[in-house]
Amino acid sequence: MNTRQIHSELKSRGSADVTYLGRTVDEMIYEFMRENEIPGLTLAIVQAPYIPRVVGYGVSDAKQKRLASANTMWPAGPISQAFAAVAVMQLYEQGKIKLDNPLKTYVADLPQSIGEITILSLLRHASGIADYRLAEGWNYTKNYSFEQLLNLVANEPLHFEQGTAVEQSATNFLLLTELIQRVSGESYRDFVKKNQIDFLRLRHTAFVEDLPNFDVENIAKTNDTHQLFKSDGRYIDPIEPAQSYNENGEAIACASSSALRGFGDIWASAQDISFWDIGLAGSVLIRDPANRALIYKPWTLPNGEEAPAVAGWQFYKHRGLMDIKGFTSGYSCFLSRFTHAEELVCVTLLANKEGVDFTSLARRIAGAFGDLLSTNYDDNRLYLYESQFDAKKTVSRLEAALKSREIPLFAKFDHAENAREAGLELRPTTVLVFGSPKVGTQLMQLDQSISLELPLHISVWQDADGSTWLAFKRLSRIAEDYGMEDNKVLPKMQELLEKLVIEAGSIY
Repeated sequence: MNTRQIHSELKSRGSADVTYLGRTVDEMIYEFMRENEIPGLTLAIVQAPYIPRVVGYGVSDAKQKRLASANTMWPAGPISQAFAAVAVMQLYEQGKIKLDNPLKTYVADLPQSIGEITILSLLRHASGIADYRLAEGWNYTKNYSFEQLLNLVANEPLHFEQGTAVEQSATNFLLLTELIQRVSGESYRDFVKKNQIDFLRLRHTAFVEDLPNFDVENIAKTNDTHQLFKSDGRYIDPIEPAQSYNENGEAIACASSSALRGFGDIWASAQDISFWDIGLAGSVLIRDPANRALIYKPWTLPNGEEAPAVAGWQFYKHRGLMDIKGFTSGYSCFLSRFTHAEELVCVTLLANKEGVDFTSLARRIAGAFGDLLSTNYDDNRLYLYESQFDAKKTVSRLEAALKSREIPLFAKFDHAENAREAGLELRPTTVLVFGSPKVGTQLMQLDQSISLELPLHISVWQDADGSTWLAFKRLSRIAEDYGMEDNKVLPKMQELLEKLVIEAGSIY
């Protein structure tokens, strides 16, 4: 079903109807939190230049029952890269660096292979330098010097010739923050604080080391009940950092700022990220449109392929759509930007549960604020994920993802090729059929009619606007259809299918 057919007039900016396919934003988020066991979450919506919606759901601290709110500060995780990228471009616009210069021009005493990497290759994650987070002994809670982190990967050969591939590495942004310090004469923290956080008056944004500077009531002294707001105005609608817990109920420690410098060192509220995000749209933070395009547009590899990513941002075929997302210990973060002049919607989601991919949910939420932002298909029935690649490459990456997991591929149906053989035309449309007889048989032993849904299959197609989609039927719908809502296998299958489409459709 193409959902553009639902409305006689397309829903657009300013509509009071913020439902999508008959479901409210609150309903979509509640169901998502329940399915993914997320304790707390904050959503913020931008319709530039406005921030019309900031809503907290659940608890930011499950043990102390602190509520997720507009003022809750969450780890921004990989979104921190975007702050670092802005800082680099600000130095560039000041004429203090050249992006095509090798890093050794500004930072001395580097291993030769690393010193030859250009600033632009670091921004693009196209350096080939190993990620120190994967080195033996690295610990996100420890404090490190620049030299200590660099030494973790200094002897590892480059993974590829710079500029020929893309591989996200925290080391790239460690090196960029060192560049910023050496050239500006300030600490990386001070440079970003002065030119972004303080400049935009972001009251709920800080580096990890600055969190103790906020007035946070110790409610453990009062039976986990807030009291100070009754006598001290500073504690009305309080600014509070979120807290995540592991499976044993133990508090997960904050990542050290020095352990993830430039890659995961920012904490912020969803509202502040939205405010900062609006600052990216024009010349407020980066003056020249050509300079903004260097970090907010795809680029081309030497082999002619498009690289749909820069500085943690990933780019899609939907006009002007980009997002930045990921995880840090105990938390997940997401920011998408629909930057076309007719759309200008951004979705921020921050939560205290690690490993959550918000891409599909955020696209449905965006659809509630404008029909042109949606997938145009039935997201209630299908799990849909827009690929960053064309259909052919997406299918190839999906096949590779199956092979790496040793999942048997039973069949591949190229409907576009079949159409050509029949003298008809069809945009690229391919279905991969795969699965595990051991798992599928367990379901059929309960109800043989579920064989109609098996083996599993994922469809990949290119739509009329040039976007490539990966899709499969939501297994929660299958569970409902066959009375298997309490079955433990189907949620695990859903999780696997989501991982497959995300891996096939994402460059990072």
